[in-house]
Amino acid sequence: MSKFREHFSRLAGVAVVACVISVPAVAGKLGIGTEATPEEVAGWDIDVRPDGQGLPEGEGSVTDGEAVFAERCAACHGDFAEGVDRWPVLAGGRDTLKSQNPVKTVGSYWPYLSTVYDYIHRAMPFGDAQSLTPDETYGIVAYLLYMNDIVTDEEFVLSKENFTSIRMPNEGNFIDDDRPDTPLASAQEPCMSDCKADVKITKRAVVIDVTPEGEEPDGGSVD
Repeated sequence: MSKFREHFSRLAGVAVVACVISVPAVAGKLGIGTEATPEEVAGWDIDVRPDGQGLPEGEGSVTDGEAVFAERCAACHGDFAEGVDRWPVLAGGRDTLKSQNPVKTVGSYWPYLSTVYDYIHRAMPFGDAQSLTPDETYGIVAYLLYMNDIVTDEEFVLSKENFTSIRMPNEGNFIDDDRPDTPLASAQEPCMSDCKADVKITKRAVVIDVTPEGEEPDGGSVD
């Protein structure tokens, strides 16, 4: 081996050893990657909870929200949150959840206002997610509250300070699952015969016209 190659090999070995020794100190226990900076963590830590935890500083009025909604949201959801084509309807539907054709909107179905803010800020507008400022998001949420008759004052301003005072109409119909822990169905032996004494039909899918009525083409009948 030439002196040049021998010298180069020694330098490369020292470099590799130095790299192996220094990586765990920088990257932590796994020895790979780099520690996330506070700014990087803040970029992901944007969830908002029902108790208001996670809400940013800011405010937005119904009027402000109407202008932003018209510019950034109405193409899909309509000027009055009525929905365009097959895009979701965001307003109306109150007292329809027990009907044969329930309309699930922000006002009729969603249990917590925090979900409205969180989803809009995190995922909207479609194709340009997280481009809305906190003030714009507060304004859009205020406008949706107004369009769902949850607030009736056109001058209403939604902010971090009064956010948790707003209660959604359907909140009381969401309950905690307090059933005792039970084994997963996949962990139980499946019943293959005589599982129940008798079987009764309790509902029929007549609303969507898939339950046959009367005589069948082959002469049979459905009871």
